[in-house]
Parts: sequence; C-alpha cells; structure tokens
Amino acid sequence: MSEQLTWFKSSHSDAEGDNCVSVALTPTTTHIRDTKLAATGPELKVPASAWAAFVSAVQPGA
Repeated sequence: MSEQLTWFKSSHSDAEGDNCVSVALTPTTTHIRDTKLAATGPELKVPASAWAAFVSAVQPGA
C-alpha cells in the first residue's frame, strides 16, 4: 500500500521559484525533493532521526 505524502515548501525557498525545496514528513522517513521537478525528479529519503540531527546542526548557534 502506497503512503500519501503531504509536501510543503521550505520557508527559505527562493520567491522566484528557482531554488525551491519541498519536504514531506512521516514518522520514520523524511522525503526531500526539488519543487520544480516534483512530478518527474528524484526524491531523497532519509531516516527521520537523521533529518532531525541535520536540522539541529544547522540551527543558528549550533
């Protein structure tokens, strides 16, 4: 059974649409893709724990 993902665009994405990243979260996996290639482009999947560690590491003052 295929899981329905809810994608959201990063608040840091370029307003021109040139540099847009979309993310979809599940309890175990974070899905990342280039927004403008959403229908046909590749998707990066990382464990949710790895995504949480990445976000924590890039926070100001980390």
